[in-house]
Amino acid sequence: MNRIAVIGAGSWGTTIAAISARTTDTVLWARRAELAETINRTRTNPEYLAGFGLPDRLEATSDLADAVTRIDALVMAVPSHGFRRVFEGIASHVAPSLPIVSLTKGIEQDTLATMTEVVAAVSPEHSTSLTGVLTGPNLVAEIVAGQPTASVMAMVDPDAARDLQALFMGPAFRVYTNDDVIGCELGGALKNVMAIASGMSDGLGFGDNTRATLLTRALAELTRLGVALGGRPETFAGLAGMGDLIATASSAKSRNYRVGFGLAQGKSLDDIVGEMRMVAEGVKTTKSVLGLAARNGVEMPIAEHVGMVLDAEIEPKDAVLRLMTREAKAESRG
Repeated sequence: MNRIAVIGAGSWGTTIAAISARTTDTVLWARRAELAETINRTRTNPEYLAGFGLPDRLEATSDLADAVTRIDALVMAVPSHGFRRVFEGIASHVAPSLPIVSLTKGIEQDTLATMTEVVAAVSPEHSTSLTGVLTGPNLVAEIVAGQPTASVMAMVDPDAARDLQALFMGPAFRVYTNDDVIGCELGGALKNVMAIASGMSDGLGFGDNTRATLLTRALAELTRLGVALGGRPETFAGLAGMGDLIATASSAKSRNYRVGFGLAQGKSLDDIVGEMRMVAEGVKTTKSVLGLAARNGVEMPIAEHVGMVLDAEIEPKDAVLRLMTREAKAESRG
């Protein structure tokens, strides 16, 4: 690949752009012209990735059409609530054979569509085998610090998947391929809801037993929905499911975890979100997940209680009590 575009200059988009720019010319689209100019002038993104130097082969622009001109792959790093609008702005410039990778771990609220489904709806002529996701236990702060981690490049077309695997692979960033796109994509989105629940548990002062119980049941819960929507069970036991869940639901570096922790500490949702520069996808995704669960007849008690807390219907402590006093069942039945 000679040139790729990353659309979205937040912390994750900038990180992936920096990774690809080690070996490949990379253009990074920023919504605001002043941020693009700052990135080009200082070789840093002070707003979203302060203190991290960017490679010389990375250039920034605020011109969408310019960003996607003469590229060999397109990477979308736009939050779910703005994904469709931004992609509609570039769809006419995207060839049907261009690989498209989503970094977005969310679900569209109105349509309950994943981001690859949004791409298919906006560009029905585009080859669905060339639309995929990059996902896994990828906390940005640790990646830019050079700490070892791994991710999954999920795409049906094996040749494109391998090309993208080679593009992103590095000494401390190991990339695996997987053709279960829907499973990998859902794992990344659903775990954000569970990370809010984990943050609430820790914020209430509960210990390791509680967190282990919660994450085990959360994995079972997101797997039930993921399989109902077409994912493979083994995908949710891998990096895109269990791996991402453990990282996001156990770390204060996770925005979704911090939302849950803050709620348990008595902060308002507006105040918590207002303190963040980046989007905590789980806040908006919770309602979408519950919509998908209802549509497919899947029971998701943890997600349901997270939703009630986010809607200020119950307090976090009451949510935990209600979960613990549910009707006794066999483990395999939830």
